[in-house]
This record gives sequence, C-alpha cells and structure tokens, in this order.
Amino acid sequence: MPESWVNLAERIGSDLYLELSGPGSRRAVLIRALRDAVREGLLAPGTRLPPYRSLAADLGLARNTVADAYAELVAEGWLTARQGSGTRVAEGAAPPTRARRPKPAPVRPTAHRYDLRQGAPEAASFPRTAWLAAARRALGAAPDEVFGPGDPRGRIELRRALTDYLTRVRGVRVDPDRIVVCSGFAHALRLLFDGSRGAGGGPLRGPFAVESYGLRFHCDILEASGVRTVPLDLDEQGALVEQLVEEPRVRGVLLTPAHQFPTGGPLHPARRAAVIDWARTHDGLVLEDDYDGEFRYDRVPVGAVQGLDPERVVYLGSVSKSLSPAVRLGWMVLPANLVEGVLAAKGTREASASVLDQLTLADFIASGQYDRHIRRMRQRYRHRRDRLVTVLAEQAPHITVTGVAAGLHAVLRLPPGTEASAVKAASWQGIALDGLAGFRHPRASMPAGDGLVIGYSTPAEHAYGAAVEALLRTLPPSTADSPASRP
Repeated sequence: MPESWVNLAERIGSDLYLELSGPGSRRAVLIRALRDAVREGLLAPGTRLPPYRSLAADLGLARNTVADAYAELVAEGWLTARQGSGTRVAEGAAPPTRARRPKPAPVRPTAHRYDLRQGAPEAASFPRTAWLAAARRALGAAPDEVFGPGDPRGRIELRRALTDYLTRVRGVRVDPDRIVVCSGFAHALRLLFDGSRGAGGGPLRGPFAVESYGLRFHCDILEASGVRTVPLDLDEQGALVEQLVEEPRVRGVLLTPAHQFPTGGPLHPARRAAVIDWARTHDGLVLEDDYDGEFRYDRVPVGAVQGLDPERVVYLGSVSKSLSPAVRLGWMVLPANLVEGVLAAKGTREASASVLDQLTLADFIASGQYDRHIRRMRQRYRHRRDRLVTVLAEQAPHITVTGVAAGLHAVLRLPPGTEASAVKAASWQGIALDGLAGFRHPRASMPAGDGLVIGYSTPAEHAYGAAVEALLRTLPPSTADSPASRP
C-alpha cells in the first residue's frame, strides 16, 4: 500500500497527520496508524474523531474498512463511541511511551498589588462592544484588495478618518497624503532615524534636542541610530527652547508641547512661536509627541504646534493612551520633504500595522465612537484625578501635586532627599510606580527635584481607592512631623 498523509485538522481542530504505510491489509494499517497516533500523544484523550464516512473519503478507503477499524479500537479500549457524541479517544488511553504533556505553568502574579505606573489607560475600559461592531462593519465593507499587499502609507480609509479627526480636534493642518501609519511612537522614531534606512539618513542627520525629562527609551532609539541628544532645561512654562540657539549644530528638537512628560503643563505660547521661528531660521525640525492631547480637564484645549508650520513640524500620535497599547497603531503627519524618505524606510509592504486594525479604527473614528470613548474616559480620569488631589490635600497636605490640568498622570513633589525611600516604601506596600529621577536625561543640568510620577489612569476602577490608600502609607512625613523637628 503506498504511503499516504492525511491532514485531519479541518475536522478535529488540530493538525494531525496519519502515515498509512507498512505491511498488512488496509484495515490493519489504519488501525495501527490510529493506535500509534493515540500512543504518541498526537490524539489526546477526549479528542473527537471525524465520522467514519468522512475519514473514508479523505483516505480513499471503503466505509466498512474505517467503520471496522473504529469498532476494533473501541473494543480494545483506545476509543469510545456514544450516540450523539461521536467517536472519541478514550479518557484512559494515556500514551505509555511518552510522558503526558505538562500542564501550562500558571501565570505568576506580579509582585505588586497596585499599579500606579504612568503610560497606560485603564485596561478594563477598552470599548470591546463598539470595537467589535466597528470591526464587523469594516470587514464586511472591505474590498478584496485589502487582503493583498498593503500601501506603506497605510489604508486610505484610516488616513482620511485621521485627517478629519486631527483637523477638528487637534488643529493639525493635514491631508491624507501627508499621513504615514505606523505601529506607534517608537516605530515612528525608528523610521525617521534608523541609520541609512531611515529618513534620518539624509535630512535629519545631526544632534537633536530633547526635554531634560522624558522617556529614556526615546533617547535610546535616537542615540542607537547615531543621533546625539542634547537636553533642554524645563521650568513651569515647559522647555527652555531659547537654549536651542546655544547649540548651533542641533538639527531638530523633540517636544511634548500639549502636556510635558512627565512634569506636566503645556508649552507656553511664546515658546511655541519661538521654536517655530528657530526651525525656520536654522532649517530645523520639530518633532511633536502628542501622546495624550485629548485629555484635558481644567484648561481650554491646546492645539498642536504643527498647525503653526506643517513644513517644520512632524506630528506624532497613537492610540496607546486613548484606547490601548494593545492596538498597535500610530501615525506621522509629515512635511512634504520627508514623506518619500519615510516610505522608503518603511518599505513597499505594510508589515508593522495590521490592515484589519486600520480599517477597524477608521470605522471607529468615522462612526463617532472614538469621540464618545474619549469623552467617557475624560470624565472617568478627571474623577480619579480629583479623588487623588482631594485625598492628598486632606491627609498629606505637605505634598504638592503638579501637572494635573491634563493627561493621565500626576507628579507628587516630595521633600528633598526623600524620593528613593518613597519608591522603596511603595515597593514594600506592593505598589508599582515611578520616581521622577528615572526620567531625567543623564546630561541634564537642572534637576527637577524629588517626586513620584503617579499614573491614576492605570488601576482598575474597583482597585483605585485601595491603591490611593496604599500610596498614602508610602509618602514621607512633613518636616514638621519628623522627629528631628520636634522640641
């Protein structure tokens, strides 16, 4: 009998190949193949086998041959047959020559009970129902060419939806041809700066200024691409952009102008105008990280700096804060002279952002669901912020809270020299949080003082109150309450 391989995955739900070879009748060969599959663990106990008619058709055997093979294996105890349940591998048919597959190791709980780290929205609030409805609509309306190679710019449906949204909500001056979809802010930086493959191999070559406090991995991406970073000092009005003129070799600057990360607060209007004037005068470029611009509470919306000069600003955004970091979608709004370089760095095939997710997000925005989600979460996060500020004012009035007019985190200003001990105390209380010092550029000249960066958006709603209470136990006492200050 010639060797034959049959894939049973379509009917039993997992990949299985039967090797029908060796001496004997067709019935004997089939019995041996099925017995070996059970013995080797390829057919686990409880697995339902295909009906004998289907298996006979797949194998090119007579129905009676397969039926007889099933019957003999039932009699031997390898299989069970019950009306309405079909033929299954017997529960007691454990493989004697191979150890059972070990059960998956249980997921170990994280070491912390409460997560107050910055950078993540509340996971439980992801709009599952609305997102699923958008996915169904988008998939149902998708043309066949969606399932072929993608446009490196990203789907036109999403770029059009983003054009309308960013113009209306963030004051961005854009058309779809200037948008390139990516998988997030880090991916955008790599496309711009990743050596000879990035757009930075040409017009972006040279040192870049960054804010003296920010996410370290952003600087790591730049410096790994050969771009030296130069820190700009900060004050209550944002980055001191006038320091750019002191660095004549600097080609551009990376800013968080809507809500400086992590210290908080928008870039002052005069400095917004000044950085654009610097870019025009020195042929420079501004990278605008608009990471949480939709979330503002106590001030009027601050539009994008890009609106002041679209040819001097790269506007960068994503849904990692507004929806979820699990939705790996972001976008760049580019000056005309950078579009081709970024597309060349990205390549001709879209490999970093799911086309189906792009279509879903396009529908989610166009249907108004994205606006509704933002409004709902803005209310929730404002309530959490107010709760944090109120509790601190009542129980720890010596702790100043800053950066809370917008965004998803607050900075708790601590007495000098207490940050390290507060972070350690938080760890003992089972709280994950960040100290302000962890965001300082290694070459920054002006320290921002001691503080804790508290992400009030991260905990689940039911755990937020307990998280705040645990946080209070980690804070240093006021100097008036310290033993050294008592008479």
